[in-house]
Amino acid sequence: MGRDLEELPGAGNEVALTFDAGANSAALASILSTLSTEQVKATFFLTGAWAQANSASVDRILAEGHRLGNHSMSHKAFTELTDAQIAEEIRGAEAAVLAAGGDPRPFFRFPFGERDSRVIATVNRLGYVAVRWSVDTLGWKGTNGGATQETVLRRVVDGLRPGAIVLMHIGSNPEDGTTLDADALPGIIKEIKRAGYRIVTLDRMLAG
Repeated sequence: MGRDLEELPGAGNEVALTFDAGANSAALASILSTLSTEQVKATFFLTGAWAQANSASVDRILAEGHRLGNHSMSHKAFTELTDAQIAEEIRGAEAAVLAAGGDPRPFFRFPFGERDSRVIATVNRLGYVAVRWSVDTLGWKGTNGGATQETVLRRVVDGLRPGAIVLMHIGSNPEDGTTLDADALPGIIKEIKRAGYRIVTLDRMLAG
């Protein structure tokens, strides 16, 4: 596709919730519980290293009907890698997720969101659609970084539009241990529904 998609193409009143998993899994139980209660499905971008270290968690994500995506093997900045190294990162993560019982194809998200035309083209040649986001909650910054449960919620509400892709994380902030995305998630889902949107997985891209 030659670009990093920031929204669901051709979407009407649909938005997607996505979670990146590359550090710890501190908030996963809370996030999955909320999604289950609200009967919402999300897309989880896993690094291969995370999938290897958290195979039981991969099982649970899949068992609850969520979608997986590829977030590289070791979360390196792709713009600093050669094409061969990029292929190694993507194929390594793909193999790790497959070994854990899931399949991340065809969705890929760049570590740190760092990309240029070369790395996007390389990812596309490997059979993946590069998926960015239209809203970053910034919950990953933690309270030490100035984020709060309310700012996380407000960023999503203010960024709502047809086809919006929301970026959140399942790990805790390494400095203060906060899990603001998980804390704000019940309110986020309620506000999205109140605004008349339907929450979908990224498979909506394939259907469209």
